[in-house]
Amino acid sequence: MTLNKAKILIVDDDIQMQRYISVVAEAEGYRFRLADDGESALQLLEQEVFDLVISDINMTGMTGVELLTFCQKNYADLAVIMVTGVDDRKTAIFTLEIGAYGYITKPFQPNELIINITNALRRRQLEMENRRHREELELRVAERTAELSRSREETILILSKAAEFRDNQTALHTNRMGSFCETLARLLELPDSLCNRLRAAAPLHDVGKIGISDNILLKPGRLTTEEFEIVKTHCKIGHRILADSTSDILQIGSVIAQTHHEKFDGSGYPYGLKGEEIPIAGRLAAVCDVFDALTSERVYKAPISISDALKIIHEDSGSHFDPAIVEIFLKHADQILEIKSHLSR
Repeated sequence: MTLNKAKILIVDDDIQMQRYISVVAEAEGYRFRLADDGESALQLLEQEVFDLVISDINMTGMTGVELLTFCQKNYADLAVIMVTGVDDRKTAIFTLEIGAYGYITKPFQPNELIINITNALRRRQLEMENRRHREELELRVAERTAELSRSREETILILSKAAEFRDNQTALHTNRMGSFCETLARLLELPDSLCNRLRAAAPLHDVGKIGISDNILLKPGRLTTEEFEIVKTHCKIGHRILADSTSDILQIGSVIAQTHHEKFDGSGYPYGLKGEEIPIAGRLAAVCDVFDALTSERVYKAPISISDALKIIHEDSGSHFDPAIVEIFLKHADQILEIKSHLSR
C-alpha cells in the first residue's frame, strides 16, 4: 500500500474541524470517512477497514482517549493520531504512552497535520512489516524445531531397533514401551514435558543388548547362571552408551536403560536400588517392560494370557513394582490393552 492510498477515519464533534482535516487529507490524495463521535466511529470501524484514525480527544459521549484504547485492543494495525484544543503536556504524554502515533494541538497548520499523517502511516507500515517478518521467523523456527524433533526421535527409534534385532524382538515392542510409559506418566499426572520425553526415551530401555553376544541373546533354552549375569550387564552398557549425550531425551533414556530391572524391594539389578531410590522413569519402565514381555512371544518362550499377566503385575506390587504405579496400571488397564492391540498389528 502506498501512503497516499491510505484510508482515514476523521472523528470530531466539531463540524468545522472535520471539514478542515478532510480538506487537507483530500488534497494529499487520501480517502476518508467522517464520524461525529466515538460511537459512530466504532460503527464505521466494524464496517470498513481503515489505516488511520484522526480523533479529537474531548468529545460528547465516548472520549478520544477511550476510542484510542478500544482501537489498541481491537485493531492492532490501526494508527491513531489525537487532536485536541487543550495544550496539556500530561495528556499528550499519556496518549502517546498508550499507543497514539501522534498528538496535535489546535489550531494547527496543514503542513503540521500532513507531517503527522505521513509519519503515522510510515510507522504503521514499518510495524506491520516487522510483525510479518517476526511471524515468518517464528514459523520457520517452529518448523525447524519440529523437523529437528522428528529427526531426533527417528534417530532414537533407529538406535532402539538395533537392540531389537539383536534380541529377536520387533519394532512394535519399542513403540509399545514408549506409549505405555507416556500413558502411565500422564495418568500419574507427571509434567507434560516429562511425559513427552518418556515416550521418546522408553524404547531405548534395552539398547545395551547391543553389547551382548548373539549366542546368549538368541539362545532358545534357559540361560545358565553365568549367561544370565552377562545379560544383566546390558543395563550398565545401555547407560554408558547414552549417558554422555547432551540430549534430554537420551539422558532419560540412559536412566531407563540403567534402572528398568531394579525392583521396588531392592532385589533387582544392577545396583539393588530400593523404593524411590529408583528414578520414576525406571519404575514406570519396569512395569511396562514386564507386562509386554509376559504377553509377547520370545525366542525362549510363548506369550501368556492378558489376565495372567495382569495377575502377576498385581502380585508383584510392592516387591517388584512400585505399588502406586501398579494401582494406576491396573485401574486403567483398558487403555494399556488398547495400545497393546493397536501396536500389535
